[in-house]
Amino acid sequence: MFKDKELIVFDMDGTLIDSVPSLAYAINFMLQKLGKATFSEEIVRKWVGNGADILVKRALSSKIDYESESIDELYFQNAKEIFLEFYGKNLNSKTKLYPDVANTLNELKKRGYKMAVATNKPIEFVGDMLEYFELNSFFDVYLGGGSVAYKKPHPLILHTICDKLNIAESKSVMVGDSKSDILAAKSANMDSIALTYGYNQGINLKELEPTIICSSFSEILEYF
Repeated sequence: MFKDKELIVFDMDGTLIDSVPSLAYAINFMLQKLGKATFSEEIVRKWVGNGADILVKRALSSKIDYESESIDELYFQNAKEIFLEFYGKNLNSKTKLYPDVANTLNELKKRGYKMAVATNKPIEFVGDMLEYFELNSFFDVYLGGGSVAYKKPHPLILHTICDKLNIAESKSVMVGDSKSDILAAKSANMDSIALTYGYNQGINLKELEPTIICSSFSEILEYF
């Protein structure tokens, strides 16, 4: 189906790596420092996928719909600083690579595709994590939270990657696990592959109408 494509753009958390154990570790450290109750990894898993700011706000309000809560800005900024500092020191302590990621990326590279990462994770963490898991050599470019003015589901990060690599959106595919990934691809007029094993926050990804749905990372090879 995608034999004529030139570029494959991947989300990171919930797509390439399972970072929830490390994120939950850091979130609970933050909450303990603030004298608040901590949460199980499974609850934090439902909060991940929209960047650090929203993750922290969900933890502070104890629910995914944090927008109904009024969170003091100084309190939030202090909490985020605690979270990011601790997370930065423990990036890979509990994080795992999903099965078949490295060998699948290697095969796609052999087949001649350009590859990139577009994540809402703060950009200062992205390069270190890709290097730690020995994935950096697969990607021609990576962008994260702070690289461009807007995060996914805004399409700017995808347009920017295409511009950097001089490849049209119509020749590109977005691979991700969340609503933000699929909506960003749609807004960029880009085909998409939705992965069911990641952080979809209970959303039925089929309802978002991605081009393809896959239940494992290696399954994407069937379409390239």
